[in-house]
Amino acid sequence: MAEAGRPGATGTERADVAIVGGGHNGLTAAAYLARAGLRVVVLERLEQFGGAAVSVEPFAGVAARLSRYSYLVSLLPRRIIADLGLDITLARRRFSSYTPVPAEDRGLLIDTGDAGATDASFASIGAGADAAAWREFSDGTGRLARTLFPTMTEPLPTRAEARALLGDDALWNEFIEEPIGAAIESTFASDLVRGVVLTDALIGTFAEPIDASLATNRCFLYHAIGGGTGDWDVPVGGMQSVSGALWRAALDAGAELRSGAEVTSISPDGEVEYTQGGTDRRIVAGTVLANVTPFELARLLGEEAPRAEGAQVKVNLLLSRLPRLREAGVDPAAAFGGTFHANEGWASLGSAHAAASAGRVPDPLPLEIYCHSLTDPTILGPELAASGAHTMTVFGLQVPDRLISVENNEARRAELEAAVFRSLDAVLGEPLAELVLRDAEGRPCVETKTTRDLELALGMTGGNIFHAPLDWPFLEDDAPRAAPAERWGVDTAHPRVLRCGAGAQRGGGVSGIGGHNAAMAVLENL
Repeated sequence: MAEAGRPGATGTERADVAIVGGGHNGLTAAAYLARAGLRVVVLERLEQFGGAAVSVEPFAGVAARLSRYSYLVSLLPRRIIADLGLDITLARRRFSSYTPVPAEDRGLLIDTGDAGATDASFASIGAGADAAAWREFSDGTGRLARTLFPTMTEPLPTRAEARALLGDDALWNEFIEEPIGAAIESTFASDLVRGVVLTDALIGTFAEPIDASLATNRCFLYHAIGGGTGDWDVPVGGMQSVSGALWRAALDAGAELRSGAEVTSISPDGEVEYTQGGTDRRIVAGTVLANVTPFELARLLGEEAPRAEGAQVKVNLLLSRLPRLREAGVDPAAAFGGTFHANEGWASLGSAHAAASAGRVPDPLPLEIYCHSLTDPTILGPELAASGAHTMTVFGLQVPDRLISVENNEARRAELEAAVFRSLDAVLGEPLAELVLRDAEGRPCVETKTTRDLELALGMTGGNIFHAPLDWPFLEDDAPRAAPAERWGVDTAHPRVLRCGAGAQRGGGVSGIGGHNAAMAVLENL
């Protein structure tokens, strides 16, 4: 997705809207606003649009197109897909998850297509009583999803309004008012089952199992309500299919998309200075939409803001085939067809937090694993797919950015990569390294990204995948809501500068919601 639209001339030009950052949210906002007849200019520092929602072939001479950073889709509303006419296919995974019992030849397989098999799997690990609790808990998250997700593309409800919409005070208190970890601990008896549920509260969030700050509640909520169901789907063709469709929608609507355009400053009155092709340029816009982290926006405005902190490591691999399991009765295609949990029991997640808090890489490292090629074989070249090869995406939890610095990043990356292999080897039926393919230059097909790598490559402060701590998807009852930007959750201290990315109040994940809501605030102001 290269630069499109006419290049800006040296000097000052004017636009109705200047969008800083060409990630998927910036492209979403651009498409909506350009379709409304506004002159929209999108400035992207990199040569490729899409931000974290991109696909690449990272291994030399190997035809495997991987979603390098973001990798699953849940929060993208059908409303945005329909409004913008996006040609996107999202594939549903039959299996929810598989979790091996550490040091044993058994595990828990959650099969959304066979309730009886799922109950039997609960019983096989000695957690038969938790099967009914699982269904009841899932019913509660389903009601939350059906109630709250439709509000994500509407003006923010207040806390009281959101609570009234749900109409269940006990459920509201369990998921919103009290630590979600306490609800999990009281609902389930099995350490393993507790951990599987808790992981949705810790994706990219560094916290203890029972977290008084409720950061885990907000993280859990965003992972549980997507699409009104909580399902996480695989984008067919890779994540580039999502950002590519948005790029095309913005371009077709008439937005001007400029790559290689590094913004150097933003003023509160709408002036944006940037450099492109070695030339300094300036745009004066009626509104500036910031599709960057809050910390980065403050820097561009000459202000200060706290740094965010991510808490994960991501490893992309290419394997000659799926690994064998220790549990002989489970097909690896089923185990890896959803989310494969490794060393993510309740106690392990707590121990990992304690280790990282003490400055150590957790061992064992809690992991979530996905094999996208099982659901979408199109991301592999025909010969590679025919050989039985598969992609593997590994997401490590409880790895806060505080462990990593510019100086130690390379060493930490190697340490984390080794920890990933150790953690997986502890629960698999064979060593993972023996299955890793090599590229055309003989190097292992392994790519590891730390939080510092994300900041250096994408400007994602602290490697925080949400750009900032997640907010509730509602306003506090006494919060100001007179201005459109306040009602849509995209306001800043400057009326002509709005948030439009993951740092917006309902941002986070590949959703387009931040971009949609910023566009709605702009249009409401016209």
